[in-house]
Amino acid sequence: MSLIAITLNLVLAGLLVAALMMGARLNKRLKTLRDSHEGFTKAVADLDAAAMRAEQGLADLRAATDEAAETLGERMERARALISKLDERLARPVPTELDARRAALEARINSPVERTAAIARLAPVETTRSRASVDDDLFEGVTLKALAGGRR
Repeated sequence: MSLIAITLNLVLAGLLVAALMMGARLNKRLKTLRDSHEGFTKAVADLDAAAMRAEQGLADLRAATDEAAETLGERMERARALISKLDERLARPVPTELDARRAALEARINSPVERTAAIARLAPVETTRSRASVDDDLFEGVTLKALAGGRR
């Protein structure tokens, strides 16, 4: 063998050793890439599950919002009805205790039984003194003043 053949064999052996080293480095990088790809796949699956939970949460939130809107609408209608009742009550005059007493007295006075009883109480009762003769000249020259609120 000649020197050229040995040199070429050594160069070829060096290139083979370099190719082996490059292959080992490439294998190591591919292994790292496969591992990161598995992690990425797991991350995507977790993200997908989170997205599904978020969609379910949004659906639950929409249902709760619709229910709250219905409940709030009913309460608002009841509040409007109560406001109109309150406005009606505020528009009417508030009866006081004096008004209630006045109404009770008017009812008593206007009842026929009470009226006859009052007339009977006011009717003069004949006693021996009332049958006695009264000297009319006792009251001559005296003027009686009319009382306020009395009969004339």
